[in-house]
Amino acid sequence: MLRAVGLLWLLLPGLAALEPLSVGLAIGVASALTGYLSHPSFYCSYVECCPSAGQRLNATALKVQLDSKLFGQHLAKDVVLKAVMGFSNNPSPKKPLTLSLHGWAGTGKNFLSQILAEHVHPAGLRSKFVHLFLATLHFPHHEQLKVYKEQLQNWIRGNVSACPHSVFIFDEMDKMHPGLIDAIKPFLDYYEQVDGVSYRKAIFIFLSNAGGDLINKAALDFWTSGKGREEIQLKDLEPMLSVGVFNNKNSGLWHSSLIDRNLIDYFVPFLPLEHKHVKMCVRAEMIARGYAVDEKVVQAVADEMTFFPKEQKIYSDKGCKTVQAKLDIHEDTAKRYTKAKG
Repeated sequence: MLRAVGLLWLLLPGLAALEPLSVGLAIGVASALTGYLSHPSFYCSYVECCPSAGQRLNATALKVQLDSKLFGQHLAKDVVLKAVMGFSNNPSPKKPLTLSLHGWAGTGKNFLSQILAEHVHPAGLRSKFVHLFLATLHFPHHEQLKVYKEQLQNWIRGNVSACPHSVFIFDEMDKMHPGLIDAIKPFLDYYEQVDGVSYRKAIFIFLSNAGGDLINKAALDFWTSGKGREEIQLKDLEPMLSVGVFNNKNSGLWHSSLIDRNLIDYFVPFLPLEHKHVKMCVRAEMIARGYAVDEKVVQAVADEMTFFPKEQKIYSDKGCKTVQAKLDIHEDTAKRYTKAKG
């Protein structure tokens, strides 16, 4: 309606010279045009809009992307897919969805959070409805803890007011000052509203290296006992993981009320990556760069990675984190191979 008034204001000089019938026609046309331009299906094709209440995620598309881009993480894929789709399909969730992703660097935590953000808001991390916090960048000084808590509450309150389906990603949780994350506890709890705002359709994701040692040890124990990696279930890791980060002073969740009050829906373990998973990352990166997959280059990049334990050398100590940099060294070879393949 405000747009219609603005448009009519622009037309006023011309309207004064028209007959009453012409004025009525002009007003009708202006109103119809403004109504069309204001319709969500048109307006939101040019300007990013918050998803409507009835909008649902595409489970098939999300699964396909996770299967094709996230390697070696059967647990994380299964848990997150089920949790997110259940949350998306629930018209009246009782609380926001809260996920805590744990594992060593390079295992896919950031990657999964980006994929998830893109399926909620197509612009992903560029979306004005997706908010990424880095502990060392946004909350660097311990003496400013009180200020950070207030700023964090105001930021979340304001953005959820603007879009109930907002996504908040907290990276480097293991570097966050103890107690800071508890500031958002009221927003994660089972309240219908907090100060007139409902947070029940928002998504909160925590990313942390804390607990990675526990996950790695459990994976190695399975390997040592002759069990397959895919036999590891969430129940084998989640209880140990939640207790571990709760008692870890460097987890960002040390003695946190979020754990104490069971407000984190899932503790999602990311397993250490094996040789075959590193090779899958290399192949995916080559394809992303437009190169034909040369298995000699794949093997060369994998051979330059370091693995643990020292004797067995099963798991990559950096996951796939340095694959891009390692592939840069072999880029000329990859280009020649691609050119030869024509």
